Amino acid sequence: MMKMENIIKKVLYTGVGFVAATTEKLQNSIDELVEKGKISEEEGKKVVDDVVKNAEVQRPNMENRFKKMVDAAFDKLNLPQNDAFSKMEKRIKSLEVKVGFLAKELKALNANLQETKKEKAK
Repeated sequence: MMKMENIIKKVLYTGVGFVAATTEKLQNSIDELVEKGKISEEEGKKVVDDVVKNAEVQRPNMENRFKKMVDAAFDKLNLPQNDAFSKMEKRIKSLEVKVGFLAKELKALNANLQETKKEKAK
């Protein structure tokens, strides 16, 4: 489960990096247009501001879509999520303890059986 969380974090960080790189590239393009006199500095600032505002408005929608995609992937892969994963971990730990106890009992029974065989052989 931790690997999946790491993958999701990397995807999110990649998305953030992509947005930052795109914004920087847009700013550079606007700066070039301003330098060439194709648009005014005010127009350039307005374009960048509009893009940033639009990205902020779209962010909750994109986060919701991403969450739905991740949930769908978990469902398709039949991977346990949150509470189900914790329950499985607890159950596995409990079963490991029980197996340990059974192994000790089996070892003790085997030792008793060996002892009994030795006594009968005498």
